[in-house]
Amino acid sequence: MKALTIPALATATGLFITGVVAQPKPAATTSCSRDGFCYCIHDTLNSPINQRVDEIRSLIASQRSQGKAVGYLSTPLSTVGGGYFAINALIASETKDRIEQQFGPRDVWVLNPGASDFSLPAEANGADYMWMWTQVLEGADGLGAFDFVYFAGPSDFGRHFGLDGHADLEKLDIAYDDLVKTNPGLAGKVDKRAFRDYYGLRASVAFSLGSHDEWNIVRAINAKRRDADSTAGIARQMGVFFDGKPVAPGLFEASIGAGTARGCKRDAKN
Repeated sequence: MKALTIPALATATGLFITGVVAQPKPAATTSCSRDGFCYCIHDTLNSPINQRVDEIRSLIASQRSQGKAVGYLSTPLSTVGGGYFAINALIASETKDRIEQQFGPRDVWVLNPGASDFSLPAEANGADYMWMWTQVLEGADGLGAFDFVYFAGPSDFGRHFGLDGHADLEKLDIAYDDLVKTNPGLAGKVDKRAFRDYYGLRASVAFSLGSHDEWNIVRAINAKRRDADSTAGIARQMGVFFDGKPVAPGLFEASIGAGTARGCKRDAKN
């Protein structure tokens, strides 16, 4: 291994040699939505996020102008806990297509947050993305921009891998071996056991930070719709699906643990 020079060592360790002072972290600020969801976001990303929100709202308006019902797909994407981004993004695309085929592409359009068209600069993290998607979900008035939201479940992932209830974990072992041959980056980020257990036992929005936030956002929007119209508010709630089926009525009003919807720590101390 080549020895690091002093300047290179300073860069690699994130320290200034003079005084051994750590380099400052990028500035971040707590931003809160109309419905009270707060995130710690990079200050440098305010403009890109606002631009994306405007673009996505225009896209939604365009689809709605065609007479379509507009849906939002909530699905795990990150490489974490045994999941792998490239696979999750592919499954998200497949799920979007399947929902649109189920209801008819002439009459339904589903927004897939995993599409590359909606990416932010490389330094964006989960909170930055959720700040963007929270504004999109809530809409300009906080009453929601969508007719329904689809939360991906185990069946959506199992369908991709051909899981049929017979030796499913073994099928995932084989799938991993096949994927590594064409996607060598997988082995360096997710080991075989973690991959198998994630896609066989946990792959769904239940284990996604962002999806937890999205569930609570949808719950808050529906509560706001009910309160806004005591006569017909219940009938005007967004439809909510999980794993291909409409959720039970009581779940519309049930909140779950927060994902990334937290303010910056330093703000909380002030």
